Amino acid sequence: MTESAKKILVVDDEEKIRTMICDYLKAVGFITETAVDGVDAVSKVVEVQPDIVLMDVMMPGIDGIDATRRIRERSRVPIIMLTAKAEEGDKIIGLEMGADDYIVKPFSLKELGARIRVLLRRESYYNNKSVAETEVKQIVIKDVKMDLEKMEVYRGTQEIHLTSLQFTILKLLMSSPGRVFTRIQILNSFQEDLFEGYERTIDVHVKNIRKALERKPSEPEYIETVWGTGYKFSDRGEANV
Repeated sequence: MTESAKKILVVDDEEKIRTMICDYLKAVGFITETAVDGVDAVSKVVEVQPDIVLMDVMMPGIDGIDATRRIRERSRVPIIMLTAKAEEGDKIIGLEMGADDYIVKPFSLKELGARIRVLLRRESYYNNKSVAETEVKQIVIKDVKMDLEKMEVYRGTQEIHLTSLQFTILKLLMSSPGRVFTRIQILNSFQEDLFEGYERTIDVHVKNIRKALERKPSEPEYIETVWGTGYKFSDRGEANV
């Protein structure tokens, strides 16, 4: 990954915070763009095509949560929410709207940089993987097909639109149908053990996958909850690769 080619959109209504984050990111080799509120953020995602969006939650007008929802309607760009400690509910809502991660203010700029790199590595892995890098090209269970090279998911003939993080979780579950994965195992599959896990985020990401994949999310036929433990992809069907 060439960091100098990676563009980060920093969204915050406080100029001091925007400047602090941008100065750091530029110093470590990233390109930065800024937006001053949610409306500006939605517009800039289309205009500048960033590789990562850093989205403040508390902003006047359209806040970060609503802006994230609007961005998700048109883009799968990874989004990191910037939240205050007292805004735990906003963290969950932000994830439900499609954010990939969050970091709590005040935060270490080095930690922010590390989280950005984790997301960029995952995006690079799925977007640039060659045929020779993996023997398994597809996973097919029941009427759900994952194309691992194109990073596409279909239920029957209907394409299911997932973020790269959601794709990562679904791939893990479908790779071993019937196996129960704990929330910590799922969390570690995309956070690479770099950070202290926040298990409740897994429930939110699984809820979002179900919303996209299941015919009736309240009565899931693919992703089953194993109470007190985690989740599994139903093995009541035939798997092919």
